[in-house]
Amino acid sequence: MSDSRRKFLLKSFSATSAAWLAANWPAEVAAAEKAQAMGAFTYFTREQAGEVDAMAAQIYPTTDTPGAREAQVIYFIDTALVTFAQDKQDIYAKGLAELSSHTNGRPLATLSADQQIQVLTVIEKTPFFRTVRDHTIMGMFASPQHGGNYKKAGWTQIGYDDSLNFRAPFGAYDKA
Repeated sequence: MSDSRRKFLLKSFSATSAAWLAANWPAEVAAAEKAQAMGAFTYFTREQAGEVDAMAAQIYPTTDTPGAREAQVIYFIDTALVTFAQDKQDIYAKGLAELSSHTNGRPLATLSADQQIQVLTVIEKTPFFRTVRDHTIMGMFASPQHGGNYKKAGWTQIGYDDSLNFRAPFGAYDKA
C-alpha cells in the first residue's frame, strides 16, 4: 500500500507540471517570438546558437532545396528549450562542452565541411547529437509559429498544404 502514495505523488507532480506548462506556454512562446524578431535567443548564447546551427546545417544541409539554416531551425530549438523541451537543457549544456573538446576549442562553423562531418561522426551516437537531430527535423516541419520552418520551407519540400481548404472526396472511403 505504501506504493500507492508514491504513485499518487508522482501523478500529482506530472499533473502540476502539465498545468504549469499549459498556463505559461503563451507567455513563453511570446517571449521567444519577440527574441526571434530581434535576432536574439532566449536560451542559447550567440556562440552556442552558432554551434547548434552549424550542426543542424550538416544534419539537414542546403542542396537545391532549403536546409536547416534557411528554415531557421535554430530558433525552433531555442524556443523548444525554454518551453516543451526544458528537460533537454542539460543534454545541450553537456553536449556543447563535449563538442568544444572535439573541435579543440574552435567554433564548429569555422571548420571546413569535411572537418565538421568528421567531428559529428565521432559524436553521432551521443544523446546530444540525437537530440539535435530530432530537434532539427522537428524544426524543419513544425508550424512556423513555433520558430523553425521559416517561410514554410519544410512544408514546401514535402508538399504540405496548410490552407485547410480541402474538398471531398478526402480519400477512398469518401468516394461513395
